Order: sequence, then structure tokens, then C-alpha cells
Amino acid sequence: MSTKKLLAAWVLFDLFLLAAGALSLTLSIVWRAPNLLLNLTFSNTDLTAGTILGIILLSTFVISIIAIIQRNNSTAGLIVLNWALLVDGIAVLVVGTYIWIYTLHERNNYHAVFGRQSNATKILIQDTLKCCGYFSATDEVALGGTFCPNSAAAAAANSFCVTPITQSADVTLNNTFSTIYGFMAIVVGLFLATTCVIKKRQEYQRFEKIDAKRGGQGFV
Repeated sequence: MSTKKLLAAWVLFDLFLLAAGALSLTLSIVWRAPNLLLNLTFSNTDLTAGTILGIILLSTFVISIIAIIQRNNSTAGLIVLNWALLVDGIAVLVVGTYIWIYTLHERNNYHAVFGRQSNATKILIQDTLKCCGYFSATDEVALGGTFCPNSAAAAAANSFCVTPITQSADVTLNNTFSTIYGFMAIVVGLFLATTCVIKKRQEYQRFEKIDAKRGGQGFV
């Protein structure tokens, strides 16, 4: 691969890394805004993890800019970049796997989440999703609102919140961890591109030394 094509590939992956970091940071901030179902789906811990991941990826992008603008005979910055990318890969794997594992037990996990909500929030959820209680009309039910005003109405509705809550959460969580795992392709691609750039610079160094021994200046 020519040097120009190699640098073009490196720049492309680096821009993807910038986009991944910006996406992770932006969504983890935006999703903190009041939103009934999103607030139920993601905890503060989840959103904090997304914020940290975004900061890590953006920090690596800054390192990459510093590394690539160094002189052609310098590889130290690029080596530091590859170590940073290893950290990125671990962070992506940890966050993505944490969310994926959470999806394996959604019904029970969100039973605990629903149970922690205030009665006012439960009523909002029940009115929005047209359901009463979680696993049954008496399980974590909050009486009030328009759909579950009393025990009789809750029993007559015969509609429980476990299904609509987990269906909504499942789509969001699956999209989230799939996107995060997709970041791994960017990290690996940039790691490989950076390794190639390092090799090119090492070749440059070798030719400089050969040329210096022959008494020339610059490449032969």
C-alpha cells in the first residue's frame, strides 16, 4: 500500500473514532433528560459508563492527532496511541458485554427496576403502556391514574407491564450494545493502520541511517 493510501485509511479510521466518541458522549448526556421509558431503561450507572467510554475514545483521538503530526522519524507517539487503543478495546468490550448480559435476564432485571420507582412514576408507566402491575395485577401495582384507578380495574385489564417494558427496553439495549460492539471494528482498524504507519516510519528511519552512512542528505 502506498504511503498516501495508508494515511488516507488511517485518517478515515481516526475520524470514525472521533464519531464513535462523540456519539457515546452525546447520547449518554441526552438520555439523561426526562423521558419515561429511556429513564426506565438506563440507570445513572449505565449513562455514566457511556460518558466515560465517550471521553476515553475522544481522548484517544486527541492522542492520535499529536502522534501523527510528529516527524516521520518519530514513532513514540504512535506506539502510545496503540497502547491507548488497547485500553479503548477493553473499555468497549466491558461496556458492551455488561449491557448484553443485562439483556439476558430482562424480565427479572426490570422487575427490580419497576419496583424501585415511586408510585407516581409507576402510574405514569401504567397509563402510558396500558398495563397494571408487573407480572400480575397485584405485583408492584400502583393504583391510580386512568388505566389502573383501583384493584377491580387492574384485575379486569388483564394487562401486565412486564411485556411492554421489556419489549421497549430490549430494542433499545440491543441497538446500544450492537453499536458499542461496532466501535471495536473502528478500534481494531485504527490499531492496524497505526501499526502500518509505524512500520513505514521505521523504514524511513532505516533509509535515513543508510543514507547518512553514505554521506548523503535525506533519502537515497
